Amino acid sequence: MREQIIRRLADTRLPADPVSDAQQAISPQTLAAWFQLPLRTAGVLVPLIDRGRGLHVLFTERRHDLPEHPGQISFPGGRSEDGDDDLTQTALREAHEEVGLNPAMVEIAGYLPAQAVITGYAVVPVVGLVQSNFQPVAEEAEVASIFEVPLEFLLDEANGRRDDRERDGVLLETWEYHWEDHHIWGATGHMVRQLIKAVYR
Repeated sequence: MREQIIRRLADTRLPADPVSDAQQAISPQTLAAWFQLPLRTAGVLVPLIDRGRGLHVLFTERRHDLPEHPGQISFPGGRSEDGDDDLTQTALREAHEEVGLNPAMVEIAGYLPAQAVITGYAVVPVVGLVQSNFQPVAEEAEVASIFEVPLEFLLDEANGRRDDRERDGVLLETWEYHWEDHHIWGATGHMVRQLIKAVYR
């Protein structure tokens, strides 16, 4: 599976204009009904860890008292900052801060399409292959818990469900996954769906 991911993502690159790419991926009607504009750039790391019994995907549960995305399941990441060279560095910096992942332990496999998030971000998911001996440590100010899901579980079509939302007569396509007592949905669920499409397109 590792080799397949590297092969499938080999030709992907950081988008030159993530905001434009994210906005063009959805209709103007959907943008107006669902999204806070203008979009700001952000990067997240999609960490794939070889645990000896296959690749596992790492997720975080955000603290419930945070002003943005409280309690949601997400990938490590956040908004770009002035000191970041690019959104790859943004994703790696945030992963280091949130789960203690040293960037030296990550091999960048590629990128998923930039995605608009309803709270006003154009997010670029950076897919990273993480060394098997990595043990995450939650940053207590932001992260309530950390968990891993076998990639095989997420790749099984039977474990994903489309759950569109409606606002002002405009549908927003969403996907959700349930792993143990965790509900993966919203922007993160959509990124999981994009990962599946990228691996098996």
